[in-house]
This record gives sequence, structure tokens and C-alpha cells, in this order.
Amino acid sequence: MPEGAGLSLPAPAKLNRLLLITGRRSDGYHELQTLFQFLDHGDTLDITARNDGEIRLSTEVPGIPVEENLVVRAARLLQAETGCRLGADIHLQKRLPLGGGLGGGSSNAATTLLGLDALWGLGLTETRLTELGVRLGADVPVFVRGHAAWAEGIGERLTPVELDTPWFVVIHPGVHVSTARVFGSPELTRDSPPITMARALQGGASRWRNDCERIVREGYPEVARALDWLGAHSHAMLTGTGACVFAWTDDEHQVDLLMDGLPAHWQAFKARGLNRSPLHTVLGR
Repeated sequence: MPEGAGLSLPAPAKLNRLLLITGRRSDGYHELQTLFQFLDHGDTLDITARNDGEIRLSTEVPGIPVEENLVVRAARLLQAETGCRLGADIHLQKRLPLGGGLGGGSSNAATTLLGLDALWGLGLTETRLTELGVRLGADVPVFVRGHAAWAEGIGERLTPVELDTPWFVVIHPGVHVSTARVFGSPELTRDSPPITMARALQGGASRWRNDCERIVREGYPEVARALDWLGAHSHAMLTGTGACVFAWTDDEHQVDLLMDGLPAHWQAFKARGLNRSPLHTVLGR
């Protein structure tokens, strides 16, 4: 690989259009059922090959030491597991908020794994990359696989699905939600009855819910206000453990109207739902 060869790759956001917590394992992880969908909005990673084995991330993410960033961890894991002696300069263009429930860190990790696999000429299978991904986080595998999915277990058991692809408005109410705090709450629902994938897909908005929402509402009033405001105009949900909330419609104009009426102190974006990750489109996987 010639030094200086590079790729510019998307790291898309995800939404949880359903999130049920059906149990808790002895190791502390929660058993989930969820529907993952990608968005045509996210971060971007610019990756350039190095011949000296160094992994250098030029972007500082507030509150996350460079060596703990999932981008660096993913690159070092790939080196360790393959014995590859190449390195990379990586620049992360961060658009997704931290603690937003959009899977930004997991998506960054998956883009790093797939991007470096391509750039370093490793030729790893998707299955092998998924095995590495789950070691970095429970949400990483869906980004590695690159297709909207019904997920079970801790989120790693994936079945590809075809969802509708509406327009979404996604609001970040300006707070950081701690995933550990949400999953550690004694009041969190942990015994939702499991459902079948078919029922989840047939249920639609009337059945889709997020078991984390009540805890986040109670602990983060600004998220509750965002849910209430958006819910007055459309069916609104929390994604992941938050803090982002979203609504959807097939009418792009309706999304534009919602964006125009948004309270000034909140950030928001509109995006189209996708069943195939834009990362896989770019890489031709």
C-alpha cells in the first residue's frame, strides 16, 4: 500500500425504531429486541495510509482521550488481529452529538474497520469484521453488516429487514444522556414480553416504543420537553438511550415545516431513512 493512499468514508447515524428490554443477563448486559435503521446523515472519516504502523487521529473529541476513542481502538484491534504493519492518519469530521443515541461512536468504529480493511488490502470477511466489531461495542455489528436489521441479544444477533424509508426530523435537545445511568436505573423496564420479528414489522408506529423513554423523561427534563413538542405534531420517539428524539413522515415538506418551527435552543437535522448503509455503497460491499 503506497503511503498517502486514502479514503473518505461516511459513518452514518442509526435510529432505533423499536427498543424492548426483555431481560438482564448475569454479566450485567441487557437482552434487547430492536429495529435498526440508517440515516443519510452522519460523521465522515478521512483515512490515509501510513507505512510506519502509526495510528494517528487528528480530531479531539471533548471528554474522550485519543487512545480511548473507538476509532483508534478499532484500528489497533485490526492491527493486532491481522498482524498488519501498516498504519493510518485519520481525521474525523464529527457531526453526530455525543450521548445522542444515534450510534456515532459505534458507526465510527465500523467505518474504521471496513475502511482500513479496504485500504490495507486485508480482505477480511464481513463475518470476521463483525466478530471484531462486537468486541468494541454492541451496536458496532449492525454498522459492519450495513443493512437495516431486527436485532436481539445485546444487539449483535442481526436479521436483515426492509423498512419503509420516510423522512425523519431528529432533535438533539442539548443534553448528554448517560447510557450507564439509564441501564443502571432500578426503575427501568427489564421484563417486556418478547415479540416476533413479524409482529414488530407489522405493528408500525402504533406499536413501536422505546423502553428507555420513561427513565430518560424522568431524568432529563429537556428530553421530555423535546418529546412533548415533537409529539404534538407527529408520533415522537426516543432513539437508543437518547438524548435525540425523532419523528417521521413521507412528506418532506412536513419535515421542513417542523424544522422551521423548532425552538431556537435545540439543534435538529432532517434525514432520509435507509435500508443500506451509505458506507457499504461507497465501498461496494
